[in-house]
Amino acid sequence: MSSEAFTVIYNKGLDLVSRREHSRHELMQKLDKRYPESSPIIEEALDKLEVNRILDDERFAEMYVNSRARKGFGPKKIEMELNAKRVDSTITSNALEVYETWLENAQKELKKKFKDQKPTDYQSKMKQKQFLFTRGFSGSIIDKVL
Repeated sequence: MSSEAFTVIYNKGLDLVSRREHSRHELMQKLDKRYPESSPIIEEALDKLEVNRILDDERFAEMYVNSRARKGFGPKKIEMELNAKRVDSTITSNALEVYETWLENAQKELKKKFKDQKPTDYQSKMKQKQFLFTRGFSGSIIDKVL
């Protein structure tokens, strides 16, 4: 039963990863929900997926950063999301460093939201700053854009 259960869980993990990248923690949650009594077997299957380089938190982090950045989110927000998915902080910071167009993304989001309106007074400037801040951009990027 154990080897049969391992095969079923491993194949389900393979199926899930083939659809999109997952972090180890994310895949663990999905498999644990489906097979609640099999935690040691799930860990074993995840280890085998990692050894075979099918499950890779570094690759997941890079793909996640690219995907979320294309949708207009900044590095701080993406970092929080990756921390929630329990990706190691060094992997997260490396993936965020590799992505280089944060300034262009902030400018694009600002232009999309406020068209080409330059802030004329303190209130409008703060509104634009707050918008970028909630999108996850750092103060230094916001200052460069505005």
